[in-house]
Amino acid sequence: MSAPTTTLAPVVARGLVRTFAARPVLAGVDLVAAPGTRVGLIGENGAGKSTLLRLLAGRDLPDAGSVQVPDDVVYLPQETQQTREHADRGARPSGREPEGAGTSTVGRVLDDALRPLHEAVAELEHLAEAMARGEDVAGTYDDVLAWAVGHDAWDADRRADITAAALGVADLDRARPIATLSGGQRTRLALAAALVRRPACLLLDEPTNHLDDEALDLLERSLVDLPGVVVAASHDRTFLDSVATELVDLDAGVLGTDGEGGRRFGGTFTAYLDEQARGRRRWEETWAAQQEEIARLREKTHVELRSIAAGRGPTDNDKFIHAFKGANVERARARRVHDAERRLEVAERAAVPKPPEPLRFRAQLTAGADAGLAVSVRGLRVDGDDGAPPRVVVDRLDVPAGGKLLVTGPNGSGKSTLLAVLAGRLVPNAGRVDVRARRVAFLEQDPDVGPPDRTAGAAYAALVGAATAEEVPLRTLGLLHPREHGTPVGGLSVGQRRRLALAVAVAVGPDLLLLDEPTNHVSLRLASELEEALGRAPGTVVVTSHDRWLRARWDGPTSALGGARPASRAQNTVGGDG
Repeated sequence: MSAPTTTLAPVVARGLVRTFAARPVLAGVDLVAAPGTRVGLIGENGAGKSTLLRLLAGRDLPDAGSVQVPDDVVYLPQETQQTREHADRGARPSGREPEGAGTSTVGRVLDDALRPLHEAVAELEHLAEAMARGEDVAGTYDDVLAWAVGHDAWDADRRADITAAALGVADLDRARPIATLSGGQRTRLALAAALVRRPACLLLDEPTNHLDDEALDLLERSLVDLPGVVVAASHDRTFLDSVATELVDLDAGVLGTDGEGGRRFGGTFTAYLDEQARGRRRWEETWAAQQEEIARLREKTHVELRSIAAGRGPTDNDKFIHAFKGANVERARARRVHDAERRLEVAERAAVPKPPEPLRFRAQLTAGADAGLAVSVRGLRVDGDDGAPPRVVVDRLDVPAGGKLLVTGPNGSGKSTLLAVLAGRLVPNAGRVDVRARRVAFLEQDPDVGPPDRTAGAAYAALVGAATAEEVPLRTLGLLHPREHGTPVGGLSVGQRRRLALAVAVAVGPDLLLLDEPTNHVSLRLASELEEALGRAPGTVVVTSHDRWLRARWDGPTSALGGARPASRAQNTVGGDG
């Protein structure tokens, strides 16, 4: 029996470069994090957050640069298709399989997380007996003790029970294969295993997706209590405020977060919002000042060139003076021209690029709505599979035309099921569902946007139809940068695919828009813009969300589905006045 003795160590990445399909995703990125540091990775979709985490985890290799991480590292990707996504992009796997991959079961994943902790406690008992016999094992005992204390090994079983319950995986059949779980269940199970294990380095990609309030609270408390390094890419603004000790913005622009190209910010996300705006202004002001100086130098160069242009020749009386002094005068003028050209060349070489226009959501979420009720539900019931409790029960629900409704509730309460019924994707077992909107659009949590080899632009046209694609071009919506329109769907990040699905949903001008966790996987900027667009939408919108930032700022009606897993019941009715 040999327990791990890995000590806490920093994460050090230097000069990381990674290119996919000739497009640089990371260009010289540095990241240094000491034990106890919790780094929040932020930036637009496609800025390289997931790529950086894969490089730190050893799941991909950089084109240049170096990575140093502790041996005791756990990496949780966004979702299982992340592996396929990076395979499509040409990522080179390290040979280490994802947590819970292959033919593993629920019980094996949890047991594997607990095994090193149990072994450490057993090893300490073995070493204590050896020391009592006079054997020289004190150094080994100290190493194992330090590891066990850092991983809270004695409390592992109790912590595992609490964590599994909070994350909604305690009731899963231990013999159930991982492959049969939903994406959300796999995510929560892997997260439970990681939090129980308490590794020296924990790498998380969008860890708050699929988590309800109880699970989010446990996640944040667990991460704050970890003695090792945490690096988490997240769109969750409340999570970043609560957990991150510093932020690294991979999309901070040329001048960075500090005006000198740095990406690190030592503060909360709320504080960074103001700093980000100041950084953008610094970039714009620097560019404008440099362009003004370049224009001045360019004009000076032209003036000097004109001053030595051919002019009137000397008269007979001043030929001697011209011959005596002219050569010196021309050389002086030439030097001035050369000096002006040199200063212009230096200024142009040192100039920062023009700040790109930020990608901004410019579409209207919905079209107008008629009077009356857009949605009316009575006695809705959707049964579970194989005799399981009902997936959702809603006694009464009315949403007026043009109304906005936020549906809340823990995981398993039936929020997604309710939206699927309203969208006509799922037939209820009982009840009456009257959706009176003429055009309904549904943004699912895991939307299908077409074959992976189809470009984003072609996928958009195929999904909305040629006529709509011509009338509402993808470029006009502000959801995908024009350079990404030619990218195959399989090469888009998870967030970019969500943006594409949202573009398809709003392009048809729906009267009723159903949004299932709309801020999942999308950038912080787009999440804020979506919240603003919700308030402006003239049509009817029904939203489900665990996003605490969104919910805290929601000023419209809400409907809370029941808290019992897995069955649920609507707790209130939404009328025209909310």
